[in-house]
Formats: sequence, C-alpha cells, structure tokens
Amino acid sequence: MAGRLFIPPLDAARLLPDLRLDAPLVTATNLAPRRPLSIIRLDAGTACLTRAFWGLTPPWLTVLDHAPHCARAESLQARPMFRDAFAARRCLVPAGGVYVWKPQPRFKQPFLVTRTDRRPLLLAGVWCRYHTTLTDHTDSMALITVPTSPLLAPLSDRLPAVIDAADAPRWLDPQTSAEAARALLIPAPRELLGAFPVSRRVNNPANQEPSCAHPTGPMLRWTPEQER
Repeated sequence: MAGRLFIPPLDAARLLPDLRLDAPLVTATNLAPRRPLSIIRLDAGTACLTRAFWGLTPPWLTVLDHAPHCARAESLQARPMFRDAFAARRCLVPAGGVYVWKPQPRFKQPFLVTRTDRRPLLLAGVWCRYHTTLTDHTDSMALITVPTSPLLAPLSDRLPAVIDAADAPRWLDPQTSAEAARALLIPAPRELLGAFPVSRRVNNPANQEPSCAHPTGPMLRWTPEQER
C-alpha cells in the first residue's frame, strides 16, 4: 500500500508534452496522506498540473477521516466511491518514489521504491470535485494500487500503478473506455522498479530532511541472472 510519497523537485514541464502548469509542483521528502499534492488531469482537453487533497472526498462523504487515499484496481468499477471518478476523472501523480515498510522480527524497515533509472514516476489516480459555494470548490484524489511484482512482494503486497508517459494521454482522456483504462493498471515491468532501504526517521511524517530518502543499503533490483 502507498502510505507515503517522495516528491523531489522535478522538471514538471518535461513530464508530459505541452503540460500546462496551473500551480507549482508540491515537493516533499516524506508526504503523508491527507495533505495537498500535485496531480496531472485534463482541463478542456489540455493536461494541466494542479493540486488536490490526498484522500478522495466525494460530496456525500461526511467524515473526512474516512476519505480513502488508495483504491484497489480490481474494485474500481464495483465500488460507488470510485466508479464515477474512474470512468471520467482519472489523473496522474508525479513522484520520485513510494515508501513501503518491510516487516522485520523487531521493527519494520522502510524502503523507497523508485525507478531503477531514478526518473520520475507517473502514478495512476482518480479525482473528484465538490463545490463549497457556487464559485468555490475542492478537488481530492486517491491513488490506484495493483499487486506488486515477485521481486518487491516481500516489501509490500501492493503498490500504486505506474502509467507510462506514452500511455498518459489515453489514461487521462475521459473518452477512453473504462475497460481500456483498466487494461493499463498492471504491475510495473520487473526491470522498471527497484527499492533500497532508507533511514527509519521516515517513520515520522514530521521528518522532512532530504536524508530521509537517501539509501542506507544497496538497491534491490531485477537482474537477468535471477531467471537462471
């Protein structure tokens, strides 16, 4: 599951061609749910970078603590909480990595899951909007998770789905059918993602030092020798 995100400074204009910047990119070493983050969504046919609350809050939700920050890909079309958003309001979250915690005999060791080439990730999500007045509104979102690859399964059984930049226009387009969008929600290729241990200071979301995201051990990654 995606409990925290690492969002370093990214060249947002290079994430997608012709991306419109409606708000500066939110950066954080250790971003926890129920905080604002940056999302990419379509606005009048143009991909734009804007902000949303991390925790899906449809208009009928009365308890903010019940706002889910993740949605399982397998249940998107079955659960009313996510069905409409998945059909028409899909988004992407640019991030540098996702924190997960591996159980140990006496504690949980945090790892940072990143691309092996350390390029930005585009994480799949859904968003919704509710109007607080006739002119004011609030946007919120949830990440979509899929099962992990066998390599990363010992660290976490689920991770946010990664959308390739080439598939981003199809993912964001509300004209793309739910079935076609669902086909993009698959575990990342085994060679794409790796993970390395980081300081246990990341356990506290108040800790935002850059050192929280620094490796404290070698990266776990797939190699061809693992198939032999």
